[in-house]
Amino acid sequence: MASLSVCASLAGAVFAISSFSGCSFAPQYHAPLTAIPATFKEAGKWQTASPADRVPRSAWWTVFHDPVLDRLEAQVGEANPDVAAAVARHDKALALADQARASLFPTIGAGAQVQRIRQSDNRPLRSPDQPSVYDSSTFDVGLDYEVDLWGKVRNEIAAGSATAEANADDLASLQLSLQAQLASDYFDLRGLDEQQKLLNDAVATYRRARNLTQSRHNGGISSELDVSRASTQLSAARAAADDTLARRALDEHAIATLVGVPASQFTLPSNAVRPYLPHIPVGIPAALLQRRPDIASAERTVAAANAKIGVAKAAFFPDLSLSLAGGYQTDVLSPWLITPNEIWSIGPTLLFTLFDGGRRTAITHAAEAQLAENGAKYRSIVLSAFQQVEDNLALLHHLGDESMQEQDALTSAQRTLTLSTSRYRDGVVSYLDVVTAQTTELNTEISASALYTRRLTAAVRLVQALGGGWTPNGTGAVAAR
Repeated sequence: MASLSVCASLAGAVFAISSFSGCSFAPQYHAPLTAIPATFKEAGKWQTASPADRVPRSAWWTVFHDPVLDRLEAQVGEANPDVAAAVARHDKALALADQARASLFPTIGAGAQVQRIRQSDNRPLRSPDQPSVYDSSTFDVGLDYEVDLWGKVRNEIAAGSATAEANADDLASLQLSLQAQLASDYFDLRGLDEQQKLLNDAVATYRRARNLTQSRHNGGISSELDVSRASTQLSAARAAADDTLARRALDEHAIATLVGVPASQFTLPSNAVRPYLPHIPVGIPAALLQRRPDIASAERTVAAANAKIGVAKAAFFPDLSLSLAGGYQTDVLSPWLITPNEIWSIGPTLLFTLFDGGRRTAITHAAEAQLAENGAKYRSIVLSAFQQVEDNLALLHHLGDESMQEQDALTSAQRTLTLSTSRYRDGVVSYLDVVTAQTTELNTEISASALYTRRLTAAVRLVQALGGGWTPNGTGAVAAR
């Protein structure tokens, strides 16, 4: 039939045009240039190269060799509601990208109408033989296709795809942040477990010392002042132990929330064994741009803004669309689909805005400003990334030196306590010397424990600053100078 041949001809024309590569007014894309140092300043000679000791590209926390941490980290991605929300945002971005991509294809619709119509007897150009009441039965199929001459659709697709990629990188960045926060809270909790053991041991020691001074006082050897000092020291240690328990409870609650479990239903048994402190290889600074998901997200956001400039500029040119409609219309239901009842229309439509009060110009300027803003944000994130690496390298370096000094101080404090206790029993010094030595020894042990926890946290933050176990998707471009 004639309508079918017309439809086939138009369909062929549509697909021929769809293969035509039109113009694009998006600027040629380049990732923002960023200065990259040749080496990390704070790595220094202390940071020896160990190519075999690499941070895993997945499950980076396994470098700490802690099965409990491994189990908890696995739950972050499965049960944490913030991750679920980020997944939903990513899915939405993918759907919007698919929505833009659908504009590459024609829209086909079909409809059917069965009506009884009453027209005015006084309608213009009314013919005497035309009825005022009649039936109308119509079935038609329509096809519309917008020709992407100026790259508007292609740039919308590019912007949507870049946004979806940025959302995927945002999801990875959030997961990395939550994983690092969990590891930091976990190591802080383990540090408090160690401090709790030190305080419990101190309470037991101070209790024995208090009993000893009480016995000596009862025998007339020691003064009541010694008993008072011993009692004060014991009470202070008990108070410190209770404070440590309170801080541990807060860490435990924070971990519960991160793994998606109500705090009331979550418990971590105490373990005073120090976690393993690994060596974290940092690699070369240039690799940082490929390792961090937040940098990749920022770069993809710049790419999306670049494509949206092309969309905005395409509005200055006419829109061309092709349309075809065909079907059958009659005043009776049967026979309906026969050649005399055939109707069709075909033709292009050209739409062009002649005046809009500067609206399109303003939209273009806004898109260009957004590109400039996103480029500045990208450079800011890169600078922050290098700062975070340098910060944590410096912490690991100097806290390591401090730890050695603290260990020497602890050895001296323990020696001082042994000597003062012995001299007190011999009646050479007062109990004040013993109290001072005990307090110094306990404080030094707690400081050494807290210092080790800070080194663990710095190691976690360094892994996070280096991008953790994130694997780039390979879609972004990174520029340096």
